[in-house]
Amino acid sequence: MPFSQLGLPPTLINGVKAMGYVDPTPIQLRAIPVVLGGGDLIASAQTGTGKTAAFALPVLARLGKHEARGPRVLVLEPTRELAAQVETAFRDFGRFTDIRATVVHGGVGYGRQRSEIQAGTDIVIATPGRLMDFLSEGTLRLDGLKILILDEVDRMLDMGFVKDVKKIIARCPKVRQTLFFSATVPPEIEEVARFALHNPTRVEIGVARTVNKSVTHAFYPVNMGLKFDLLVALLEKTDFHSCLIFSRTKHGADKIARKLKAANHSVAVLHANRSQSQRVEALEGFKSGKYEVMVATDIAARGIDVAGVSHVINYDIPANPEDYVHRIGRTGRAAAIGDAFTLTTPDQAGDIKAIERFIGQKVPQLQLEGFNYGAQPRPAMGFQGAAPAHGQHGQRPQHSGRGGGGYPPRQPQQRAQHSGQGQGHAPRSAPSGQPGPQVQGHGGFAGAGAQPAPRKFGGLSRGRWGQR
Repeated sequence: MPFSQLGLPPTLINGVKAMGYVDPTPIQLRAIPVVLGGGDLIASAQTGTGKTAAFALPVLARLGKHEARGPRVLVLEPTRELAAQVETAFRDFGRFTDIRATVVHGGVGYGRQRSEIQAGTDIVIATPGRLMDFLSEGTLRLDGLKILILDEVDRMLDMGFVKDVKKIIARCPKVRQTLFFSATVPPEIEEVARFALHNPTRVEIGVARTVNKSVTHAFYPVNMGLKFDLLVALLEKTDFHSCLIFSRTKHGADKIARKLKAANHSVAVLHANRSQSQRVEALEGFKSGKYEVMVATDIAARGIDVAGVSHVINYDIPANPEDYVHRIGRTGRAAAIGDAFTLTTPDQAGDIKAIERFIGQKVPQLQLEGFNYGAQPRPAMGFQGAAPAHGQHGQRPQHSGRGGGGYPPRQPQQRAQHSGQGQGHAPRSAPSGQPGPQVQGHGGFAGAGAQPAPRKFGGLSRGRWGQR
């Protein structure tokens, strides 16, 4: 069913067409009619399935024309990056309307945000902290609010915003439409939902604990002292388009970035200690291709939606199994092919088992062919020795494995069976629906002789909204 049959007005259909989309994703098919009908909603779906459009399009339809008397819609987001991206989505979809959207978050001055609120805006997309500041000083009032949206609710509660969220909900009119969108619905969300929503419809797409089927993932065991060397070797032997590397700590992210720069990689860094201007520059540079690698903490696990992230590498295994799913969900978005590598050390057997229990499957444990696992570790600080050449991205050696399976050579834009220890992945055919732009070829997992059809983009995901 195309967007044109969902009851959306022509102005929004034109906005969708201008972005090159035709067919909605499953979460959009089921959520849009509920929101258009004015009912409360709890919607859960895997990351990368297009949850933002599932509320942005019907909300814009319900608003109609611009009204200057104050915000009629409030969208709460856990991070600045998500708030900015959701505001961009509202602007893109509403480009043929006169609806005004304002983003409100910390890390920047109050002046411009205050001016936009005072000038009159229909939609406010905000992080809880800065929103509470404007509510406390009286700059922003919620008396005219018609729709309240809590996006990435599980992440918001994980970050400790539950008290602020409850205070904000208490300031909203009793009669309103309330929408919860989340990747998972743990008991804490149920508690908030009981007093925030009235007889909500529940929409669940897929299994919240599963990894996106378009992503192939594996563990790479290595001794701690050789971890960075293995990271460099993986990058050099993988034909990647853009790579997101996760570190548990801000200090660790800075250190990894410094050493990768010394190895002639173009690198951006994203974590909470970076200024807002640095965070914006890093994210925009990563989106545009200025930086081929971004090193980030878990602020980016749900805060980055970038089209064409071909690879995710967990330099540090995540602290929580749920974060494993969200991290590697940054690749393989909108049915594109993605690969995820996780570097593990001998003392992390318990963490590995916890992840496998959470996602309900064994994850292959592989070795990188040609890597000297018995080498003496490099000094703790700095990258020693000659840096490998890194200018010819299309001419990297193909990624291969050894001892039980790995990465034999394979053709770009093709994906075959993932071999190695543990459960593999059978070849997958291209998704149905209208094709979007082709993802660039990149390194991945392949088995001998398999020739699956090239993968195509399908549906609508937040990952492409940054590409305007």
